[in-house]
Amino acid sequence: MTTEWAKNKKKTGNKILKIFLFIGLLFIGMIGYGVYWAFFDMNRLPTGDYLTEETSPDGTYTLKTYLANGGATTSYSVRGELVFNNRNGKTKNIYWNDREETANIKWIDDDTVVINGHRLNVPKEKFDFRNL
Repeated sequence: MTTEWAKNKKKTGNKILKIFLFIGLLFIGMIGYGVYWAFFDMNRLPTGDYLTEETSPDGTYTLKTYLANGGATTSYSVRGELVFNNRNGKTKNIYWNDREETANIKWIDDDTVVINGHRLNVPKEKFDFRNL
């Protein structure tokens, strides 16, 4: 009888440990996502003032750039927004760099663009100075 009771106690202890581990991992995951959302999500960038735009050679994409003023304590930043012309104007932020006030856009081919010296294969790649 004692060994059966010990086995049940061990099983219960294992279940409680697994529950605490699951809750701990869930909590750590939520904290990690919260930090990403608050500090690194490109969808939360400031809109800024319109600078310029260039359309890809085949007309599939238009890259619009905006100048974001960070306020008195930070420098200006340039945000690049890719517009999908064939998808009713759907947009995606693909470029974010600080300490810039102008945007030099050059399309190399239908899917490759160079923005201020940073080469990107659109729509898959993006440049964000915070992730260097």
